[in-house]
Amino acid sequence: MTMSAAPPCAVCGGAHYTDRAVIWDELAEGWGISAEERLMVDRQQGTCCTACGGNLRSIALADAILASCGWEGTLREFAESEQAQPLRVLEINEAGTLSPILRSLPGHVFGAYPALDMQAMSYPDASFDLIVHSDTLEHVPDPIQALRECARVLTPTGAVCFTVPVIPEQMSVSRAGLPPIHHGDPTDPTDDLLVHTDYGADVWHQLHQAGFLAVTLSRFDAGLAITAAKRSRQQPLTRPAPAVDSAAADLAAMRASTSWRLTAPLRAAVATWRRRGAEG
Repeated sequence: MTMSAAPPCAVCGGAHYTDRAVIWDELAEGWGISAEERLMVDRQQGTCCTACGGNLRSIALADAILASCGWEGTLREFAESEQAQPLRVLEINEAGTLSPILRSLPGHVFGAYPALDMQAMSYPDASFDLIVHSDTLEHVPDPIQALRECARVLTPTGAVCFTVPVIPEQMSVSRAGLPPIHHGDPTDPTDDLLVHTDYGADVWHQLHQAGFLAVTLSRFDAGLAITAAKRSRQQPLTRPAPAVDSAAADLAAMRASTSWRLTAPLRAAVATWRRRGAEG
């Protein structure tokens, strides 16, 4: 395990990282990735912030969420802010180390995949401002339909932020008819971890097919996250609290006080006296 240099963590602000390999030989062979691509995926998944434990994939996802919400600090700071409190968030599957932070939001809803069918979600139209999922879409048999469902349950100004394993030197392909590969524990290849889509440089195309108009990529070192919005000119999902004019607030509080009302006759008399003196 070695220390690795990366930008400050978008989740917690930490600046130190550790590395470990996560891809095993059978997965790399079935995936058809080169030794260089394997190292890249190991870095995405296995380079972690020592402070919060988030890997580069999760940190890129946090960065995408912050950009969508117009927040300049860390995800932890945003979740504690007044600006985040009205946000209605659907988290599909646990978004790694981001999950405890997202769960702290009052408007958070969690849907466990595959119990939650992404291809036919039970939520009403326009239920959420933000949808988050992490390395889940590649396991959905019909990912375009799943993205259409995300678009349906988002508000018109909403956004979906997510990650999938992306090999930038390749194009996306369906694994239908190919030898099966699974993610997760190599000793327990469960059906929900079966990979249906290998994603490549054209990952954005499925989002356009699903009806999203704006697609942006957030890169954090080797980590990559995708944001899709239903409007081509997307505004931040949240707005900063209006600035308070402290002088005006103090004056308003003083005028509302009991002493201000009780001394009103005296202040009126003083004002009259001063005016007569000025008139001479």
